Amino acid sequence: MHKIRNEANFGIRPAGDISKIKPSDVPGHDILFAGFPCQPFSIIGKQDGFADPRGTLFFELLEIIKEKMPVGFVLENVKQLATSDKGRVIERILSDLREQGYEVDYKILNALDFGVPQKRERTIIVGSLVGLGDFEWPEGGIPMKPLSEILDPKPDEKFFVSERIRKKRIAAHKPKVTPSIWHENKSGNISSYPHSCALRAGASYNYLLVNGERRLTPRETLRLQGFSDSYKIVCTDSQVKKQTGNAVAVPVVQAVIGRLKDVVERCEIMGNREKTA
Repeated sequence: MHKIRNEANFGIRPAGDISKIKPSDVPGHDILFAGFPCQPFSIIGKQDGFADPRGTLFFELLEIIKEKMPVGFVLENVKQLATSDKGRVIERILSDLREQGYEVDYKILNALDFGVPQKRERTIIVGSLVGLGDFEWPEGGIPMKPLSEILDPKPDEKFFVSERIRKKRIAAHKPKVTPSIWHENKSGNISSYPHSCALRAGASYNYLLVNGERRLTPRETLRLQGFSDSYKIVCTDSQVKKQTGNAVAVPVVQAVIGRLKDVVERCEIMGNREKTA
């Protein structure tokens, strides 16, 4: 289904499972952007890190970087990557990347600071073969779009929870703001905010409820990640839920890649000047 989705929106049909594709068969590129499975490092999971087979996908990316040596890269993962195994996981990743000749840095960024109403903190790693020079992390500072501009005014009835669930939620929680998105954690505690907590691919459909009474629509989840309304939905509701739960907040990576691109171009220009001087 991801092949159909990408082809419908970008005219690109993915070649398949990246772990089954030879690094030499990956097309050449200047900047690599990738995320590797977050579950091994997530606070929601067991935080097994590289002990979890999914955590080893980083090494698949490393092989592509070794083979193609892009001038720069941006990698994304959950906030907990920075503290997993007392910081040893992130240090291993940075060390492996430095061994390939890259100058690297990382920072935790929150989608809330980049205009979308979703609290989504992610560890972002940047690297460059020509140095990071005057690279500065984007601070965001973009006013959060209000939920009223995200939520559908007339959602389909199928998104509303049962009367039993609605009454249970309302009896357990009194919101301070409206509209709000109610979040129920693993312990059953309910909180509500004028923004969403982080979207998750494998969570119950009822862990996030708009005003305690309905689930988010597929279009709303895409908006919470910063996708424009021109993005075509060509798969089922459950597939969109998984897609958006695994996606990155678009404005965050746009800002980081933009900063890295500018720095790489400036460094390359200065390097060419020095060679001809």
